[in-house]
Amino acid sequence: MGTACIQIVEGNPHLRSLLGWHLQQAGYRVLQSADLGRARETFQHHKPNLMVLDAQLPDGDGLELCRWVSQQTETYILVLSARTTEADVVAGLRAGADDYLSKPFGMQEFLARVEALTRRMGRMRAPASLTYGDLNIDLVQRRVRYGEIFIDLTPQEFSLLYVLTQAAGAPLSRTDLLQRAWPDAIDNPRTVDTHVLSLRKKIEVDPRQPSIIQTVRNVGYRFNVERLLNPVHSVAARNGVTPSLSSPVGSL
Repeated sequence: MGTACIQIVEGNPHLRSLLGWHLQQAGYRVLQSADLGRARETFQHHKPNLMVLDAQLPDGDGLELCRWVSQQTETYILVLSARTTEADVVAGLRAGADDYLSKPFGMQEFLARVEALTRRMGRMRAPASLTYGDLNIDLVQRRVRYGEIFIDLTPQEFSLLYVLTQAAGAPLSRTDLLQRAWPDAIDNPRTVDTHVLSLRKKIEVDPRQPSIIQTVRNVGYRFNVERLLNPVHSVAARNGVTPSLSSPVGSL
């Protein structure tokens, strides 16, 4: 099976992070949203294969989002809820949920439910490319394009960028990046800093004030999806404020 994209919509930040971590460890691509507003925006941009949805969100009823998503695409929906009566379960399923899991629940059961839903999707193909605003990452030819300009990345820079994007905005420590993006075991975390600096020089509008690959103090680095999806950022690039590129290139 290819990599399934799963969006977690959960108001509790601790539970949201815990679910996301376990799903990533299981090999899924994970997106995280804390409320209805951001959940809709993330869903429209990424069209996940599966949504894990809290029925009670800080800014509204999660089942309303469930109804909306079920009318948009074939995205599967797993509803999480502290409401456990038969009527509550029926309401969730009638709202469009494909499965309903009552809180509290065990992590193994949660993962088993997710696995069962992804099996129902059939054999999934891995995406050929990822697009974030003007930034396009070709996973087949391992090329990166910013607007109409191809950016010449080394294989290691490409791997680092890809791993950062897979975290969907969550910060990754230098140790995490070394384990996920480097083919060989490396003990020096400063290796990450060196490659991040090089990558910033190639994809940032202003490498001295990076907005795409951000430093998270005392943690590591994060890929700023929101910045790339901001139309202002794209307009600036089209008006000539482009990343510091030397020349267009062919295959990487």
